[in-house]
Amino acid sequence: MREKYIGIMSGTSLDGIDIALCSIDSKSCTLEASLEYPFNKNLKMDILSIINGVTTVKKIGEIDYRLAIEFSKAVNLLLEENSLKPKDIRAIGSHGQTIWHNPNGEYPFSMQLGNPSLLAVKTNIDVVADFRAKDIAVGGEGAPFAPAFHKELFSYIDGCAVVNIGGMANISLFSPTIIGYDCGCGNMLMDLWINEVKSEPYDRDGLWAKSGKVHQELLDSFLSDNYFKLSYPKSTGREYFNKEFLRKYLEPFDKIADEDIQATLLELTVKSIANEIKKFNIKTLLVCGGGARNSYLMEKMQLELPLIKVDTTDSYGVSSDNMEAMIFAWFAYKRLHNEKIDLKTVTGATKNTILGGIYASD
Repeated sequence: MREKYIGIMSGTSLDGIDIALCSIDSKSCTLEASLEYPFNKNLKMDILSIINGVTTVKKIGEIDYRLAIEFSKAVNLLLEENSLKPKDIRAIGSHGQTIWHNPNGEYPFSMQLGNPSLLAVKTNIDVVADFRAKDIAVGGEGAPFAPAFHKELFSYIDGCAVVNIGGMANISLFSPTIIGYDCGCGNMLMDLWINEVKSEPYDRDGLWAKSGKVHQELLDSFLSDNYFKLSYPKSTGREYFNKEFLRKYLEPFDKIADEDIQATLLELTVKSIANEIKKFNIKTLLVCGGGARNSYLMEKMQLELPLIKVDTTDSYGVSSDNMEAMIFAWFAYKRLHNEKIDLKTVTGATKNTILGGIYASD
């Protein structure tokens, strides 16, 4: 029996709240409708301030509440636009907004905000959330989660890998065993740099990067970073690839033109992904996430991988923009059906397990 689920994802880029309405059964997950809800600018700045600086428990609690209000507004708008009532939806799968991801510390954790109890009350729909904690509890990295869903959708394609290029970039491979890990920075450093220099949220189609030249010494310096040398399983986030990371690698160099830095950052994203793909016997690389919309990045990726077909997931019937939100609709389905998710070879967990907690609306 097919059921309707809603998935919510707001990624490390903080560029919007993605909502996906999916029809799901044991054999398929189909996107029926979607919505990109703009991120409240004041909330975005407050989130960045607690990630990048000193905060208080009060601020964290307030942001947890404010995020849930924004999530619920987005869900209720999606329902209204599609003439649906809360009773039509089995559950919401909410990833929440990652504030800090630290699976390898003395006390491993991954923190996402977006008060699921409040979200359930404000939408009158049961919510499944807090997916990463259980994986970390059984020894995993708590990320990336996309490979399990990518396998569900694309494992029928011989020699296929999927790369999601959001704030971070992660790859998924399916044969002979499911593998997935964070390659490193996706759009994060490019977005950070263009925002700092030109006050723009992102480099549309990579046009600014295209106007510059790759600074080879700087690129080599970036690629020498220890994260790129780590073997999988591994995961990362804004707590690593951030302004301090960029400053550390720029400091030793004399003045480099701003557009050349942007060109080098795009090349870093391309190389750090391609270097990993070359380790496997891949015939087709499917790209999703915001990076799939960067035509210059896609062009450079194909040049870097000339023997591999580089395409977007859209060409195979799955929206690259809505993939991540769809993941959490599917995760909610798996949780309510008490099904374990095949992630132990991805995250390094000791076993596959049921992920997420259920927050009732009544």
